[in-house]
Amino acid sequence: MKIILNQDVPNLGEEGDVCVVKDGYARNYLLPTGAAVLYNKDNLAVFKSRAAAIEKRKAEKRQASADLKKSLDEVKLHIVVAAGESGKLFGSVTSAMIQEALAKLGFEVEKKRIEVATHAIKMTGNYTARVHLYENESSLIGLIVESEAEVKAAQKAAEKAAREEAAAAAAAAEAAAAVEQAEAAAEEEKAEN
Repeated sequence: MKIILNQDVPNLGEEGDVCVVKDGYARNYLLPTGAAVLYNKDNLAVFKSRAAAIEKRKAEKRQASADLKKSLDEVKLHIVVAAGESGKLFGSVTSAMIQEALAKLGFEVEKKRIEVATHAIKMTGNYTARVHLYENESSLIGLIVESEAEVKAAQKAAEKAAREEAAAAAAAAEAAAAVEQAEAAAEEEKAEN
C-alpha cells in the first residue's frame, strides 16, 4: 500500500515521504494513529502545498541535531553504582540510567535513542554509549562507571587531607602570630631602653 507520512516514523521515513508498506501495517498502525495518510491526488496536493514548511522543519531539526551533537561529544558522565570488591556491579548501567544522568546535565534525549554497546554495562570502568540523533547523525558519550565504595573512600580521603591541610595552615598561622608577638615585644623593649 502506498502512503504519505504525516510525521517522522523510525525506520520508515520522515514527514512528507511517500512510502510503500504492507497493507496490515498501514491499516492497523499508521493510518489509525495519524502517522500517515493514503496516497492519492488530493493528499499529494496537500503535501506539495506544505512542502516548504516541511523542509523548513527538517532544516531546523538538522541544525538542532548538529548543536546537540557538538555539546554531547564533549560530555563525560560519571555514574556511581553499587559494586563488589572485584568491580562487578550489583545490577547494570542501562540506557535509562544514562538518560537520567543526561537529564541532570540538561540534555533531553529519549531513552530509545541511547545505545549501550553491550546492552548493559556490568563492570566498573570506562565505556562509551552512542546517542542517535536526527537522520544518520549520532554522538558518542564517554561513561565512567564507578563503585559507590570507591567514591566514598575517595571522599573520605579528600576530607581527611583537607582537615590536615587546614590544621597545618592553622598551626602556621599560630606560629606566625607568635613570631609577630615576639618581634613586637622586642621592639617595645628597645623603645623603653
